[in-house]
Amino acid sequence: MPRSDRIEGAMPRFQTTAVHAGREDFVELCVHAPPLDLSTTYPVPDLDVGSASFDALVAGQASAPNPIYARLHNPTVARTEGAIAALEGTQACVAFASGMAALTAVLLARAQHGRHVLVVRPLYGTSDHLLASGLCGLEAEFVQADQIAARRRPDTVLVVIETPANPTLALVDIRAVVEAAGDVPVLVDSTFATPVLQRPAALGATYVLHSATKFLGGHGDVIAGVVCCDEAHAAPLRTVRAATGALLHPLAAYLLHRGLPTLKLRVEAAQANAQVLAERLARHPAVARVHYPGLPGAVNGHLVGSQMAGPGTLLAFDVHGGHDAAAAVMKRVQLITPAVSLGSVDSLIQHPAGLTHRVVEEAVKAATGITPGLLRLSVGIEDVEDLWQDLTQALASS
Repeated sequence: MPRSDRIEGAMPRFQTTAVHAGREDFVELCVHAPPLDLSTTYPVPDLDVGSASFDALVAGQASAPNPIYARLHNPTVARTEGAIAALEGTQACVAFASGMAALTAVLLARAQHGRHVLVVRPLYGTSDHLLASGLCGLEAEFVQADQIAARRRPDTVLVVIETPANPTLALVDIRAVVEAAGDVPVLVDSTFATPVLQRPAALGATYVLHSATKFLGGHGDVIAGVVCCDEAHAAPLRTVRAATGALLHPLAAYLLHRGLPTLKLRVEAAQANAQVLAERLARHPAVARVHYPGLPGAVNGHLVGSQMAGPGTLLAFDVHGGHDAAAAVMKRVQLITPAVSLGSVDSLIQHPAGLTHRVVEEAVKAATGITPGLLRLSVGIEDVEDLWQDLTQALASS
């Protein structure tokens, strides 16, 4: 994707947008920090206006003269949604209580149109489990990206991909998937890339999903999910959100908005660290293989510099010795935190087969490269030499 820091219809450059989006009325309001509205209910002095507002919000409109009730609308959440939509370059953003709530809402909205979903693996373990289980009333067919056109059916209502993929960092060509999908909407989980490195809507994706718990929040203190899309696809998501009670809490929205101004700075600093660590791990005798888009031989690595502006901040590596060796590394790290999640300012390491992807069938894990010795490292913004020292001493036990 030809990249520019300019976003059509928004502020001229990405970093300026990250700082100022959602703050356009601050001078008028005479505030400098985003207002935090914790109301659960709102006065309804005019019943006719209240009834009309209720109908509008339940139908999926972005706003109404009266918010009525926080499950239907919250001003702090709406402000954060506008800021994130500006970063992704979409008309709308709909925020949810978690990334999984966001994915569930898309699936429920699409289930009104048919029952068949095409899914490209690998993807986040719980996303895989939700799709495979059929809990949302959909039949998920797992395919390779180059099989999408051939597997499309009249009742296919969605194509789901995650790129970079969790946990192997494999890249999927979004333009090619969109072309193969035809008139079927494509959902791209772009959590690993963030809008700093990748904007799937510009490549034709209908839905752009983020676990905003990760980079968008960036400090390990927010659980949130967002879907960026056009207004026509946002309205059904708001209807689902209102009916299921999956609205993001306003305090979480406030914290999420607070993290956006430093998003680009955090991603670029962590990405520089990740490149160094990936190159060094690839030469370490205890490491069998490193998965990182910035290394030679990466799956679809040619997409770095076109679809993605850079290789990102996540990497995964297989250690010789399998599960026991991987467990030993997690036990021995001292600076790096052994924990799930990613995208925080500090570095986290975890074992996909035993944690985030434990719910995925063993055969699927084996087929998608999720081996017993695989560790996923979310690289933070610490000094890279300190991170490397911690990794080398931990690997000495494997």
